[in-house]
Amino acid sequence: MARPTRNPTRRGGNPALKLAAIRRWHSYLGVFIAPSVIVFALTGSLQVFRLHEPSGGYTPPALIEKLGRLHKDQVFAPLPPKPAKPAPPAGAPKPAAKPAEHAEPAPKPAHLALQWFAIGLGVLLATSTALGLWMALAYSAQKGRLLVLLLLGVAVPAALVLLG
Repeated sequence: MARPTRNPTRRGGNPALKLAAIRRWHSYLGVFIAPSVIVFALTGSLQVFRLHEPSGGYTPPALIEKLGRLHKDQVFAPLPPKPAKPAPPAGAPKPAAKPAEHAEPAPKPAHLALQWFAIGLGVLLATSTALGLWMALAYSAQKGRLLVLLLLGVAVPAALVLLG
């Protein structure tokens, strides 16, 4: 009796089942990392214009400074104060006066446009991620599992920041 030949289109299993598994894992991973993606997209947008750094007469709000530090250094704390310069010993000659500091030149229009583009990207990334979260939670039969992953996606980085 002749052995039936294999159908070459069936090699490797059902493609629809593979696609369903890939979509399911994509949802799981996406829901878990979504809170961090949103936070880092928004805090990165704050850094484009260095809103987290004090300069000249500007002092950033404490929350902005902490969020900038979280993004750059993975520490949710304000920058430590700079150490005071030691006083010169008595009788030491006074240092020469420094020339007046020149203001930074205005950024070129293309540079400014790129900065605003980067801010737009950060905001759009956060928005797109939030919409993906909503779609995953609203249209999935696995809502319970996805909610657990979402809570873990918030709790794990928060715990690591608090422990660090």
